Amino acid sequence: MDNNKLGGKSVILRLEMNTNEVHFGQVASSIFEAGGDIVAIDVIQTSQNSTVRDITITVTDTVDIGIITEAVKSLNGVRLVNISDRTFLLHLGGKIETKLKAPIQNRDDLSRVYTPDVARVCLAIHEEQRKAFTLTIKRNTVAVISDGSAVLGLGNIGPYAAMPVMEGKSMLFKQLADVDSFPLCLNTQDTEQIIATIKAIAPGFGGINLEDISSPRCFEIEERLREELDIPVFHDDQHGTAVVLYAALINALKIVNKPIHEIKVVVCGIGAAGVACSKILLSAGVTNLIGVDRHGALIAGTAYDNAMWQWYAENTNPNREEGSLRDVIQGADVFIGLSAGGLLRREDVMTMADNPIVFAMANPTPEIRPEEVEDIVGVMATGRSDYPNQINNVLCFPGIFRGALDCRASTINEEMKLAASEAIASAISDEERSRHYIIPSVFNQAVVKAIRDLVIKAAIRTGVARRIPREYR
Repeated sequence: MDNNKLGGKSVILRLEMNTNEVHFGQVASSIFEAGGDIVAIDVIQTSQNSTVRDITITVTDTVDIGIITEAVKSLNGVRLVNISDRTFLLHLGGKIETKLKAPIQNRDDLSRVYTPDVARVCLAIHEEQRKAFTLTIKRNTVAVISDGSAVLGLGNIGPYAAMPVMEGKSMLFKQLADVDSFPLCLNTQDTEQIIATIKAIAPGFGGINLEDISSPRCFEIEERLREELDIPVFHDDQHGTAVVLYAALINALKIVNKPIHEIKVVVCGIGAAGVACSKILLSAGVTNLIGVDRHGALIAGTAYDNAMWQWYAENTNPNREEGSLRDVIQGADVFIGLSAGGLLRREDVMTMADNPIVFAMANPTPEIRPEEVEDIVGVMATGRSDYPNQINNVLCFPGIFRGALDCRASTINEEMKLAASEAIASAISDEERSRHYIIPSVFNQAVVKAIRDLVIKAAIRTGVARRIPREYR
């Protein structure tokens, strides 16, 4: 943990003090003089000559917690045992748990939930497998699966370190859409092993949410699982990002008054998210879309080692524009960044069409910061929460799975994704919409309900719904 610059947070110091050498007043004074404010003191253990206490300290944005800890450690008779902040404390023992829907209070309860009466339920499912959706947790449970190979902005940190992120994903599923889920981090990065493992556990789940699996393996894993399983498989880094991006673009185009079929779009970063975002834009009606990666614009007729780049080149860039980002961004109406911080310059944006839309979504550092171009763009969005218009896939996955589970969809198809985008965009009314407000908050309670409604209708319309909820009959 980086113990420096924990501005605006609470920090807990666990101190072991030799009471023959130091008094607590000395400790308190050193903390105060170093810029800390003691708000709580908890005695953990005490003996005749020593005491262990947890000291909760608040620090301001300008205070360096390292100065406080050094001041405390410099006192004779004081040993700094541990430093914790509220984030670490929140993760102690994990962030989720399982609970019973009905208590087991007597022998009769036990016989019905376990043996012998449970055998009748097992046989009913054995005779008619689809009853698993009504008689087990399958109807409302999603597996959140990662191999830890592409976690947030941290890269390949492995399955153990990926668990806190997957637990957080499960929390969001439950709080935002009342979908039960469980994080499963796999100790393999072999494509075939991952596919085989997910197929083997699929009977217990109504959907599979793939998360933080590196490109290009994620394409094959998702494609194979979609073909070989009869439940929705959704790689959120690809499709969740794409759904929310298109929702933001719907409203941004209304601000700048440009029709989608006439715009020129440049996508920088043709990885998992870049491909998915491009596909949904092509489905939505974009005809002039150019993808740029480290070798420049992808162009049909060029041989690429990456099979997905080959597909991309053959299905985009209709005018075969060549060159770097700087070359092809000229005259573009929309820039979509899914690459790395600092790649776009103000001078590049100035060569775009009038009222350009810039979605600089690299995290934690956008391709260009909003303050650098705010005066020359029509609409600006990033992936960060500290700027307006955050494009965050949290807006998508709870609602899209809620809808897919409720109609027992066999897949999440392109029509359902487009419907989810329309639902997210519609959460902002004509009166509310502005260049600084094109995408709703993740805490907007209307979003999940709107997505569920349009996703179910799209699933029914396209024939992938295996159950028609009562309100749609």
